[in-house]
Amino acid sequence: MDKARGSDPMKKSGSPRWRGFLPLVGLVLLVALPFAAQAFGQSALTSLATRMLILAIAASALNIALGLGGLVSFGHAAFYGVGAYAVGILTTHGASGMPFLGFVPGSEHLAVNLLVAMSVSGIVAGLIGALALRTSGVPFIMITLAFAQMLFFFFVALKAYGGDDGLSMRRRNALPGLNMRDDVTFYFTSLTILLAWLGVSARLFHSRFGLLLGGIRQSERRMQAIGVPTVRYRWLAFVLSGVGTGLAGGLMAVFGRFVSPDMMHWTQSGELLIMVVLGGAGTIFGPVLGAFALIGLETLLAGWTEHWQIILGPALVLMALTFRGGLARLGRSEQGP
Repeated sequence: MDKARGSDPMKKSGSPRWRGFLPLVGLVLLVALPFAAQAFGQSALTSLATRMLILAIAASALNIALGLGGLVSFGHAAFYGVGAYAVGILTTHGASGMPFLGFVPGSEHLAVNLLVAMSVSGIVAGLIGALALRTSGVPFIMITLAFAQMLFFFFVALKAYGGDDGLSMRRRNALPGLNMRDDVTFYFTSLTILLAWLGVSARLFHSRFGLLLGGIRQSERRMQAIGVPTVRYRWLAFVLSGVGTGLAGGLMAVFGRFVSPDMMHWTQSGELLIMVVLGGAGTIFGPVLGAFALIGLETLLAGWTEHWQIILGPALVLMALTFRGGLARLGRSEQGP
């Protein structure tokens, strides 16, 4: 009895004590990164890390649909691109002074444009989800892919906003009191938005809504039997996921001052899926780890050889086989939660 009473609860759960400090260590490293990059004359690392942070937001948003709702969407690039174009179009009209569609005023304010990007992406996700969620499995995957490709070709043909060449913005959106032209300032702005989104995701995952979605993911038929409107809950998860992905798309448009239909291509959806699975679907920090791992690996291999895709594929397969459950579950035993 004494031996059992004195046993370490962390060992019993299969989770070492040091795991609890990893988020704090990660945050400290992220805060120190731009200063370290400047100190070592590697300022380009700040821009690379900013791109990782933004894609981490998109991957974390997809995780709500995939990891929480069990919805394998191959069309989330649509919401990413729609959010980017919403910001790009508003910024263009804000700079020219000409209202969009003759009555919608343009804007060069970051907060306003990101709110619009989230709203428009949420509406598009709601419409697509209402149709796609009539099916499940492979048909659901194909429908989301089809809608994303439809939007891709729509913006390719939209010559008024650059068409296939994309849409350029003269300067980044403004935020009162901050110099958004400075890469370090934009980095910390992106980091703050990521932390806020992760906070929302954590509350969502541990809420009654998240618990119900977990039950639907495990057995939709049983949840329907006890009166849970499963389609409505999955639709809400899909919409929330689209809102977050649109936020990331709008932020990426401001960061690069450029929007392109390629942001909606199916390959972008595939990259987001890889980030979630690689980091750990259904975990809070997994998509962030997956985004950093994938973009970091791509950058490293691209600097080594022009045929980096040949190496990337087997490397991802090896990582998936080695880190079962994703990078976020490292250090847990097979019996751990």
